[in-house]
Amino acid sequence: MRRLFPVTDVTDETAAPGGEDGREWSLAELAAAYAYPEPGPGGREPWLRGNMVSTLDGAAQHDGRSQPISCPADMRIFGVLRALADVVVVGAETVRQEGYRPARARAEFAAAREAAGQGPAPAIAVVTASLDLDFSLPLFTSPLLPTLILTGAGAAPDRVAAAGRAGARVVTAGEGVAVDPARAVRALADLGHTRLLTEGGPRLLGQTVAAGVLDELCLTVSPMLTAGDAQRIAGGPSVTLPRRYTLNSVLEEDGFLFTRYRRA
Repeated sequence: MRRLFPVTDVTDETAAPGGEDGREWSLAELAAAYAYPEPGPGGREPWLRGNMVSTLDGAAQHDGRSQPISCPADMRIFGVLRALADVVVVGAETVRQEGYRPARARAEFAAAREAAGQGPAPAIAVVTASLDLDFSLPLFTSPLLPTLILTGAGAAPDRVAAAGRAGARVVTAGEGVAVDPARAVRALADLGHTRLLTEGGPRLLGQTVAAGVLDELCLTVSPMLTAGDAQRIAGGPSVTLPRRYTLNSVLEEDGFLFTRYRRA
């Protein structure tokens, strides 16, 4: 792993002798590189971070899944971002396609999470209007923390009741059946979840962009080309004017670029 930006003394220290590929960073080093902003005078404000991967030609998936365009270093960063978060926010379609499971506790992060006042693992929050979910899956039957369901006030009562029977906690985050991303962020913060991470899918990420609530994007640029008609990392509603983000850092390993952009 090499740091390409910003250029600091640490950049040189992470490179292997002779200018070859950098050494593998420890989990602690990655955690420091991806740390959430420090709390301000008024306490910790919610910070929504997105984590996505895209090929050179803009595909966020191959055959409906992100794993084929990922790599081991990307998965290490994926794990670190989860270990730093209070809650992972994900769309229902991604839960179905990717076979989502509960976040697991990792011994390597146990002390850091305890010191930060966090539980052993992040909760999973599923954004869904229909609650068309299989409540017999481990995500609902065996999580370390109850899975959250973010839905609208007009959600079908029978599906809300089914979620409750499965042990999920239903959180209202919108009028009608739709979820309002800004209201979802506030609702999660009211539950004490201020370090927020979304792993998509593309429609959910697009909704957070359109609503102006995405604070940061961690984007892995995969050195692959897929062609075809795969989704981009963000879909859904368009914005009146493009949202401007500022480059915060770039890491590199084996041709993959691991970038961080923050809202300008």
